Amino acid sequence: QVQLMESGGGLVQAGGSLRVSCAASGNIFGINGMGWYRQAPGKQRDLVATITSVGITNYADSVKGRFTISRDNAKNTVYLQMNSLKPEDTAVYYCYAEIGRITSSGLAWPISWGQGTQVTVSS
Repeated sequence: QVQLMESGGGLVQAGGSLRVSCAASGNIFGINGMGWYRQAPGKQRDLVATITSVGITNYADSVKGRFTISRDNAKNTVYLQMNSLKPEDTAVYYCYAEIGRITSSGLAWPISWGQGTQVTVSS
C-alpha cells in the first residue's frame, strides 16, 4: 500500500508565495517521475510541473519563471515552490508519483495520486 500525503496549501494574496509538499510512504521500491497537476472549479486537471528521478524538470508555460519543482529522494518527497502567485493559480493541487513495486510480471511503475490541497490566491 502506497500513500501520497500533501501539505502546505492555503490562502495567500496575489503576489505572495506558497510551498506545497507531497510525501510518499508505504511499500516503495523506488520512485521514478513525480509532479503536480491542478484543477480549478469547472475546469479539467492540468499539468503544472514534473521532475524526473535525476532532477530534470518541465513546466507549464503559465507557471514558468514563477514556480519551482524540486524533490528530496531520501525523503520520497516532491515540493512545489510557488512565487508571484496570481488569482488564476487558484485550484486544487494534486501531486503524483510513479512508484515502483514488484509484481508477478516484474517491476511496475503505477502512478499514485495525492488527495489534493487547496491553493487560493486572492486579488
